[in-house]
Amino acid sequence: MTNPAERLVDLLDLEQIEVNIFRGASPQESLQRVFGGQVAGQALVAAGRTVESDRPVHSLHAYFLRPGIPGVPIVYQVERVRDGRSFTTRRVTAVQQGKTIFNLTASFHHPEEGGIEHQLPPHHVPHPDTLPKVADEIREHLGALPESLERMARRQPFDIRYVNRLRWTPEELKDADPRSAVWMRAVGPLGDDPLVHTCALTYASDMTLLDAVRIPVEPLWGMRGFDMASLDHAMWFHRPFRADEWFLYDQESPIAHGGRGLARGRIYDLEGRLLVSVVQEGLFRPYPAQPPRPAR
Repeated sequence: MTNPAERLVDLLDLEQIEVNIFRGASPQESLQRVFGGQVAGQALVAAGRTVESDRPVHSLHAYFLRPGIPGVPIVYQVERVRDGRSFTTRRVTAVQQGKTIFNLTASFHHPEEGGIEHQLPPHHVPHPDTLPKVADEIREHLGALPESLERMARRQPFDIRYVNRLRWTPEELKDADPRSAVWMRAVGPLGDDPLVHTCALTYASDMTLLDAVRIPVEPLWGMRGFDMASLDHAMWFHRPFRADEWFLYDQESPIAHGGRGLARGRIYDLEGRLLVSVVQEGLFRPYPAQPPRPAR
């Protein structure tokens, strides 16, 4: 039986069905819609497979247009927008049952030496080895994981460890800053293809980023009061990395208003080098209030 990391690699291994056209699997999960990180990761694989390997991706900009249907394959159509001396641009359209569900534009750059060098340092945080896995932290609070979370934990391709303990009560949530930070790494080896590591981290980047929007309002792993959906996603890749080694995902939300929340993330390695910057806007619609039940 394959482990979740191997399943992630398989998920990112697209079938080429025609020139510039690829097909990706979409597992039948108990989710209402396909996980956005899966679509973004697969779309970047499709783009990357049409670019020379000496030109890694340096940025992507994407929009989630329709919810994907679990269990239905997704076709990725790649447009070769530009092949320049230093930069290569690809546009990817993800189609499911004849409808566009997602589009992405990615730019690839031949690495250059010299130029300006600086970065913002990470905040001082505990080492991931000193922190509990998120599933263990939830079990400690609830006594046991709900079956749906148990299934999710068994399938989860990333080990996630929150830097600060999860908040559960209104008192803990009161005056909480819209910030979060997690350590993450794949639960097993991902091989040596740099594109796989880039696309695996793209998958992971959609997992917890909107936490920062919700932290002042509700427990991250309790009953949700909002229907959430990613609207767009942008990433800038600064340095090479491995997604099966620890990385710190530092997240903040500068604003939530009008049914939308904006989140920004910075991803660092254990040595404190800034690897990736991420920005995402999410939709937050309150669930309708349940009518009172008649007394028995």
